[in-house]
Amino acid sequence: MKTYICSDKMYSTYVLYSKSHDRLYIGFSSDYLRRFEWHNSLSKKGFTINYRPWVIIHVEHFDTKPEAMHREKQLKSGQGRAWIRENCLPSK
Repeated sequence: MKTYICSDKMYSTYVLYSKSHDRLYIGFSSDYLRRFEWHNSLSKKGFTINYRPWVIIHVEHFDTKPEAMHREKQLKSGQGRAWIRENCLPSK
């Protein structure tokens, strides 16, 4: 007999952009909208508080946490950041 774990939990890799500082932030979460709110207003310390306000410029959804983490790592690479700047940034 096989056991299956059913989960409707989805993981997201997201990219935030601070236009006022021309900064990117790349992360992953099981609730990216809540995490976005945390980055933009709730957090009292950390990298993102110095570059507020943030806007979401890109989101990708995955079934598993390892997939989301892998994509986050790809996007944080030099090639990934170049791809983001070419394909996701709002027009200046």
